Amino acid sequence: MNTDPLAGERAVIAELIGDQAGAWDVAGELPVELLRKLGARGVLCAGVPASYGGPGATSQDNGELTAFVGSRCSSLRSIMTSHGMAAWTIQRLGDREQRRRHLADLTSGQLAAVAFSEPGAGSDLSALRTRIQPDGDSVVVHGEKMWITGARYADLLLVLGRQSGSQEEGAAFVLVPSSAPGVRIERVADPLGCRAAGHSHVRLDQVRLPAASVLGGGGQSLPLLFTTALSYGRISVAWGCVGIIRACLDAAAAHARQREQSGKPIGQHQLVARHLAELLVAEQVSTRICEHASRHWQSASPDLVLTSVLAKHVSAGHAARSAATAVQVLGSAGAQDGHVVARAYRDAKLMEIIEGSNEICQLILAEHAIATLPDRT
Repeated sequence: MNTDPLAGERAVIAELIGDQAGAWDVAGELPVELLRKLGARGVLCAGVPASYGGPGATSQDNGELTAFVGSRCSSLRSIMTSHGMAAWTIQRLGDREQRRRHLADLTSGQLAAVAFSEPGAGSDLSALRTRIQPDGDSVVVHGEKMWITGARYADLLLVLGRQSGSQEEGAAFVLVPSSAPGVRIERVADPLGCRAAGHSHVRLDQVRLPAASVLGGGGQSLPLLFTTALSYGRISVAWGCVGIIRACLDAAAAHARQREQSGKPIGQHQLVARHLAELLVAEQVSTRICEHASRHWQSASPDLVLTSVLAKHVSAGHAARSAATAVQVLGSAGAQDGHVVARAYRDAKLMEIIEGSNEICQLILAEHAIATLPDRT
């Protein structure tokens, strides 16, 4: 009996990707028709409820699907994360009409990306400069975003900015069509990793939109908006890292069985065997910590923000080390551009930077330790 509710989607994804991920990585581009096909099946945001056209997957089922895609193509998994983050934020913060309209679009083939980072603002929210200015029955958006995953392919950009014009300045997400006058999207040339994920800089030059484009009316806390979207992104990246580790483990184990040195398979040499053991441990630890985070997400636990940070930090670190280990095991066989472990080596490094760098994650975890853990002395 098949207990995987997304088994059919996995089969479709596997067929659509085939052996093309390496070529997409080298070319730096994903086929847009592939993204639209997957979007129309709802798998780019599998957690969206059936009432809005999505599969309604649990966090763990969605996570395992994300890991499955991540084991094959981290660029495609990056699109899943960005698109899914947009859908989750609309689901969580949008009003009834915004949910009805936009979630139906995002499960029908329209593509979305989330725009946080700016030239002077990454983790430092106080440096955010993008403005959302009310003007009658419109809003005017002005600012600059950088390194926005998936923006090159997106029909809709979910832009975070400061909202002015009211008695108290707040913050808001605004839904910006990429085709709107004043929007300019410029591809990031030659990114280190996830090279086909459509990383782009986005300029918003006095973009005029209907006031209804502001998600939930706006006027909310900037840290709240940031954390709401980012928690989804962190769990998604963490599960994607599980996929990277699994790909590295599979490639290293297969090579260690087949490659002979000194009259026996290299997997029988103790130092290589140690590498394989470390890869297995990394896969198991990262899987378990992601499952832990998904349980907290599914139950809406007060600790879901913390566990998403923990899962992302641990899994990203394991992915980066596992990719380096896999390259070491494969040697020259894995050093060719486009090879699964060569891609993993570059892609995994970015996972230690995006959605909160290692250092930011460590600061959050340290603050939690100081503020909440009991004094056992």
